Amino acid sequence: MSSSLVDDVGRVLWHGFPGPEVTPELRAQIARGHIGAAIVFKRNLRVEAVAGPVPQEVTDTAALVELNRALHAAAPADLPLLIAVDQEGGVVQRVRAPATQWPPMLAHDNHPPDVDRALAREVGAALGRELAALGFDVDFAPVLDVHTNAANPIIGDRAFGHTAATVTRRALACAEGLAEAGMLACGKHFPGHGDTVTDSHLALPRIDHDLARLEAVELAPFAAAAAAEVPMLMTAHVVFAALDASVPATLSPAVITGLLRERLGYRGVIVSDDLDMKAIADHFGVGDAAVRAIRAGCDVLLLCRDPAHQAEARAALIAAGERDSEVRRRLGEAAARVRAMASAHARQRSAAPPGGLEAVGAIAHRRLADRLAGRVG
Repeated sequence: MSSSLVDDVGRVLWHGFPGPEVTPELRAQIARGHIGAAIVFKRNLRVEAVAGPVPQEVTDTAALVELNRALHAAAPADLPLLIAVDQEGGVVQRVRAPATQWPPMLAHDNHPPDVDRALAREVGAALGRELAALGFDVDFAPVLDVHTNAANPIIGDRAFGHTAATVTRRALACAEGLAEAGMLACGKHFPGHGDTVTDSHLALPRIDHDLARLEAVELAPFAAAAAAEVPMLMTAHVVFAALDASVPATLSPAVITGLLRERLGYRGVIVSDDLDMKAIADHFGVGDAAVRAIRAGCDVLLLCRDPAHQAEARAALIAAGERDSEVRRRLGEAAARVRAMASAHARQRSAAPPGGLEAVGAIAHRRLADRLAGRVG
């Protein structure tokens, strides 16, 4: 078994983990370079329910900082670990109070076009400053899906707008703010999850719009994100009949390589959505899906929950890389992109270290959240 193959597989696998501590097993995986990034979920936080007129959940930020410090410290100096989180606003924000609680990003509809872009950039920068202070490197945001279907069970008010133009203007401004704060942004879910009636966590959605409609609506924000060089884009586990009627976008060379890489000219890191989701795990099997996603052009594979799936994906990638030169080439290409991004991020963090915990829940940030929500002028 090639050591370089093992190293490359380690860069492309980004894992969730159980509990609020770095276990000896997790520390060993990181130290061996078997994980390119750790993904933090609510289950990894120490959270206390606080009663009152408005009950709320309060995150132990000191414990979170220590968790992220321990994760970073477990990695070899030449293989820095990235730490990622989903912190969008609204229903998808893992870190609760005292961090600023942002309204859903569709709240930008409260503001006119001459204001919303600047506001979105301010929100991204404030959100990024808080995450950076807590020790995070990656925010799986902004959502680039266009909210065109009121029956959509998974996107809804997570979107930045109801039209391609509003989503593009606001979401890319938010990504600029995250970058300003030293965070790596990840736009999602390519080529667009906004008009599904099925949740890909639970089943395999399908969109039957023709290519002209996809180009005008779903694809437009992603084309702009590619041109703006957003560092990461996440795929959707959705079948787009006009692009590839046989498999979801995550597993489709026509969608990931042909459309995103070649036609749209995207040069950043392409991240699969979670392969644990039923749209993938129940239809393709995680090991096979991992290999197919790499063949399709993905650079990073998310495996957020199941340790057995994580082990299955790793074994399948190593086996495929050993027997198939094209898979081996793609793994090397994908790992090189991840290494380059992580190294550039480490240099930026060294040159401009994050601020302290005073940023978390700062009064100015809470006022900005109120402004976004339309609670103040």
